[in-house]
Amino acid sequence: MKHKMIQLSPMTPSIHPMNLIWLNLDDSPSTQKIMFDFLLRNNKVVETTDWVLCNSSLELELQGFNLVPKALPIGPFLATNRLGNLSGNFWPEDPTCLQWLDQQSPGSVIYVAFGSFTVFDQIQFQELALGLEITERPFLWVVREDITKGKHHNYPKGFNERVGNQCRIVSWAPQAAVLGHSSIACFISHCGWNSTMEGVGNGVPFLCWPYFADQFLNESYISDIWKIGLKLQKDEGGIIRKEEIKSKVEQLVGDENLKTRAIELKQMVTKSVGDGGSSDKAFKNFVQWLKS
Repeated sequence: MKHKMIQLSPMTPSIHPMNLIWLNLDDSPSTQKIMFDFLLRNNKVVETTDWVLCNSSLELELQGFNLVPKALPIGPFLATNRLGNLSGNFWPEDPTCLQWLDQQSPGSVIYVAFGSFTVFDQIQFQELALGLEITERPFLWVVREDITKGKHHNYPKGFNERVGNQCRIVSWAPQAAVLGHSSIACFISHCGWNSTMEGVGNGVPFLCWPYFADQFLNESYISDIWKIGLKLQKDEGGIIRKEEIKSKVEQLVGDENLKTRAIELKQMVTKSVGDGGSSDKAFKNFVQWLKS
């Protein structure tokens, strides 16, 4: 099975066996065994529950939810539906990037963020920087303090001088507000589920760059099932080169059909959490079940 793609049903993601969660977290067999055992215990615990509440909607993963009847979709939890601001982040947000976005043209900015755990080696970090530069488009790039291996981020020589006002680099961004901004053209993302739902909820097309865990499944949903994004291809050495980044950005922002599907998906999930929508009904039914 090592080279045979796995797909549970026609409208669920396909996944390469080497991207199964317990294999893609670490190369160490002992770590893989620990993770496999953890997932096995977790699934056995799920069997004892009545319901598992999910930050998703029936429309997004219909066949997936058919396979797991006790999984109850009550999302996605969109920022526009919150009664107040969420408190708590891994790093302090830099809200000044929103002011920079205000100065950009509508649908022009590439937003680049890889979540809390993705780590790049220096070669890949530099290729990403150069790839963003040669798009000749404005970009907002979230560069965590620990995003590269080593103590310092080694940007390509002269990079900061060349890009100038073309970019804004921050250590952490108010992502929900960024993705809801009219200047955003696309989202280069690690495809973590929270980021995926935030992008979907704002109608933003994706350029997928998964790192580990469920992110490869989410990439498949985005590009193969929902068709609102594109995959990046690595070279023989496992590096995503600057030319590939530039090419896929141009392809993504020039694809009107893909943009239309992203907006349609946004409208669909917005409806699902609205009054009488599938997630709204599921949640209200759950509350009634609790009361009973």
